Amino acid sequence: MRKQNKKQKHSGRFSEAVKQLEKDKLYEPTEAIATVKKLANAKFVEGVDLSVRLGVDPRKGDQNVRGVTNLPHGTGKTKRVAVLAKGDLAKEAQAAGADHVGDEDLIAKIQGGWKDFDVILATNDMAPQIGKIGKILGTRTPNKKNGTVTDSVEQAVKEIKGATRVEYRVDKAGIVHMPIGKVSFSEDQLLDNFKAAVDALVRAKPSSAKGRYLVSMTLSSTMGPGVRLDSGVASKVSGH
Repeated sequence: MRKQNKKQKHSGRFSEAVKQLEKDKLYEPTEAIATVKKLANAKFVEGVDLSVRLGVDPRKGDQNVRGVTNLPHGTGKTKRVAVLAKGDLAKEAQAAGADHVGDEDLIAKIQGGWKDFDVILATNDMAPQIGKIGKILGTRTPNKKNGTVTDSVEQAVKEIKGATRVEYRVDKAGIVHMPIGKVSFSEDQLLDNFKAAVDALVRAKPSSAKGRYLVSMTLSSTMGPGVRLDSGVASKVSGH
C-alpha cells in the first residue's frame, strides 16, 4: 500500500492572513510594510524579514554576494559578542560591551565545545589563529569580507550589540534573507531600514552580473505570509 504525501497544512490564522492579500499584486514598499504589520498576529513580537532573489549565479565566486551593512534603527535583536583580541584592542572590546574577550584561552574554550555567543570577531593579529576553530565555528568563522576580522573592534562591537549591524549572504538559490526590524517598529523606521538594506544589496552588485539584478522581493513577519514587492519601485525608493 502506497503512502500518500500529505501537504503541510498552514494554521487557520496564517490562511486568514493570506486571504487579505491581493492575488498577484506587487506592493510598493510603504504599502507592503503596512500590510506586514497588519497581518502579524502572533502572541509575540514578530520580526520583519526581507527576502530578495538576485540575478546572480552563486556558484561563481565573483557573484557570491555577501557583506555587512548598518540599519538606521537596528533589528531589535540582542546579540552576544565574543572577541579574539590581545592587549589594548582586548581592553577596547571589553569597554565597548563585548560579552567575552580573550585570545588563546578563548580559542581553547571554543575547542572544548563552548559556543555561548552569536557573533565572534577577531583582530588582525589573531586572524592566523582562526584556522584552529574554523571547522567548529562554520558559518560564524570571522573573515574580512563581512567585517568580522577587524582592528576597529570598538565600532564593530557597538554596532553588533546595538543591533544595527546586519550581515547578508546570497544562498545557493540566489536569495538573500535580511532582518529589517520588528513589527513593533513604526512604518517609518521599517521603511528607513528597508531602504538601507536594498541600497546595500544594489551597491554589492557584482560587475559580472548581467540582466535584471533585483529579480523579486518579499517582505514578511516571522509567522506571517510573504508580501510580494515591486522590485523596480523598491530600487527607486532606496535611491537607485
